Amino acid sequence: MTRTVYLNGDYLPETEAKVSIFDRGFLMSDGVYEVTSVLGGKLIDFAGHCARLGRSLSELGMPAPCSDAELLAIHRELVQLNDITDGMIYLQVTRGNPGDRDFAYPPADTKPTLVLFTQNKPGLADAPAAKTGWKVISVADERWGRRDIKTTQLLYPSMAKMMAKAAHVDDAWFVEDGMVTEGTSNNAYIVKDGKIITRQLSNDILHGITRAAVLRFAREAQMEVEERPFTIAEAQAADEAFITSASTFVFPVVEIDGTTLGTGTPGPVAKRLREIYLDESLKTAI
Repeated sequence: MTRTVYLNGDYLPETEAKVSIFDRGFLMSDGVYEVTSVLGGKLIDFAGHCARLGRSLSELGMPAPCSDAELLAIHRELVQLNDITDGMIYLQVTRGNPGDRDFAYPPADTKPTLVLFTQNKPGLADAPAAKTGWKVISVADERWGRRDIKTTQLLYPSMAKMMAKAAHVDDAWFVEDGMVTEGTSNNAYIVKDGKIITRQLSNDILHGITRAAVLRFAREAQMEVEERPFTIAEAQAADEAFITSASTFVFPVVEIDGTTLGTGTPGPVAKRLREIYLDESLKTAI
């Protein structure tokens, strides 16, 4: 069945949605994006995604294409039009079409390009791999320095995903100056003696919306959290590890660079945090 997508004010069959070859998102990766999960037909952490979108746009000096209220209406309409119970909505904003290619930004009144589409993922919260955990490898972090801006510059994360695939594992963790930054499309954590350890916020990592919620829930559950960098060796010696993202929620990691963590099965902290996150997020879903 052909999806209905949103493009610059219109709801269209995906086969009819067209963007100019001069759009700066196509030519320069001059754009930002967000992905919001849908569970039970409702949006998870929508306000957080809107806030981060606004920050990304501001950091790049890019105008907002519409208000948060309008974005919410578009999301809800796409959920209804595509009959999404569980899945994701991808949103992308680019600096638009200046009419030709130029390194310089186009005039300030150039209209941004706004695209949204759905991905139907039945049983998103019940992924079988959440019960067995992921295996990851480490790779050098060769991305640009502003990873806190959620841009569409995703070539190197894609390359790292392929490195992981070639190694017959599930994902890669980036390492810079000897320390883990994050996963290819997620934030990274280890657990030692019950303490949750994850890198602190900075320009080095994406300010994950799921990360913020999970750490808040962990502290509310009286779990100890320490925000600091950690090494691969420290991760391999940890009791357990996990990642968070909008599409995986809380996902256990059971092997790092060939070293099995703990018993090689998802640990109790990751499993409990996944339960808490899903329960609490569904309560506030809209």
